[in-house]
Amino acid sequence: MLKLVSYMWICAYSLNKFSAEEIMQELLKTMKALSDETRLRIMNILLERECCVCEVMQALDISQTRASRNLGILQEAGFLKTRRDGIWMVYSIDYETTNQHANSLVRLLRESPFSNNLLEKDRERLKHAQRTVHSC
Repeated sequence: MLKLVSYMWICAYSLNKFSAEEIMQELLKTMKALSDETRLRIMNILLERECCVCEVMQALDISQTRASRNLGILQEAGFLKTRRDGIWMVYSIDYETTNQHANSLVRLLRESPFSNNLLEKDRERLKHAQRTVHSC
């Protein structure tokens, strides 16, 4: 995965689209965003469907603070977009405007075989997750 990301940014650098410092900062932000189990679990369920914070909480069985903090990190790194749906802020993977390295990493996650029991349990809980007024 790192080779793929490095190759893409080397190509961007050689085309003078980004400075070496910009490339390093974006690469660090991306790698930090995906270096946490909770954020990978969130990406796993968002590959299934868009979710509000309360659905992420239910699917991963985590607190509202932890869900919100990790969604924010993924959004800041360019992986997610939000939209308002009534009283809920709904998160989804941003395939349209994410930077190139984020798009490549999301595709890599989607194509990877998820055999991890925890990830499978998250997806199963997501099937029963509902938007609630009190949690979000």
